[in-house]
Amino acid sequence: MLKTFQYTIKAPINFEGIGLHTGKNSNVRILPGEADQGIIFKRTDLKEKNLIPANFNNVCSAKLCTTLQNEFGVKISTVEHLLAALYISEIDNAVIEVSNQEVPIMDGSAKDFLNSIEKVGIKKLSKKRKYLKVLDKIEIKDGGRNISIEPVDASSLQVDFQLNYENKIIGNQKNSIDFQSDDLDDIIHSRTFCLYEDIEKIKKLGLAKGGSLDNAIVVDQNRVLNNGGLRNEKEFVNHKILDLAGDFLLSGFRVLGKVNCQQGGHELSNMFLRKLLKSKSSISIIEVENILIAKKSRSNQPIKIAVNA
Repeated sequence: MLKTFQYTIKAPINFEGIGLHTGKNSNVRILPGEADQGIIFKRTDLKEKNLIPANFNNVCSAKLCTTLQNEFGVKISTVEHLLAALYISEIDNAVIEVSNQEVPIMDGSAKDFLNSIEKVGIKKLSKKRKYLKVLDKIEIKDGGRNISIEPVDASSLQVDFQLNYENKIIGNQKNSIDFQSDDLDDIIHSRTFCLYEDIEKIKKLGLAKGGSLDNAIVVDQNRVLNNGGLRNEKEFVNHKILDLAGDFLLSGFRVLGKVNCQQGGHELSNMFLRKLLKSKSSISIIEVENILIAKKSRSNQPIKIAVNA
């Protein structure tokens, strides 16, 4: 159901947890935002130059997580799960105060973020929401990885994602999701994951200092080490779709089109957004009314679109 207007949260939300990569405890406070403000991170451990807009141009690193950096070199990392929660809950504007350089990982999914947003509710603002509608196919290939987007008749973001691992537990997973019409519960609850054999290599990079079985799925050869196993049978690919939703919010728009992605990740998503936003002739920035008019002009029959102000 497409929303005509922009939204924010009704009341402040507080979180506390450990950073996946820094291992430091972090406090987060999400505040209602103003129309056209977008999503802005604020480092409360710094007194100045501490605002970091959530924008694809501010991505300075996408190795194992998405890290943003402002023009003064101030960074905030592991933003993707919180951004995915804002995307799924239809939040366009918010100020996110964080007590250090990393958003807490919580349980490795977007569940805790979504639950808290649902408790306080969302509030309609006075300005209309802008949508990025794809007019022509756009694609990026990078070795065995690729991502593309093409127009769809439905006014939604649709994602077909394929994940291929030699590990037998992960294997070849595929899933297709329509963010407007499908039940997203499995996407929301799916956790980040890694192979046990990669843990030492990751830690040598100075990362995953806060990682544990409480906030990540760990796969050791033919078994999942976490008590209780997987939350859903496609949890690995579903988490990748969750990551993509968070990364796509960095476009500054709600994207309308069909995404096909193979072996994607944060780095590929950011490369793709940079190409997408430069492809001026292949995209259109529009409001809900323009979507309705465009659909009617292609057919003599009236077309119904679910619209929620």
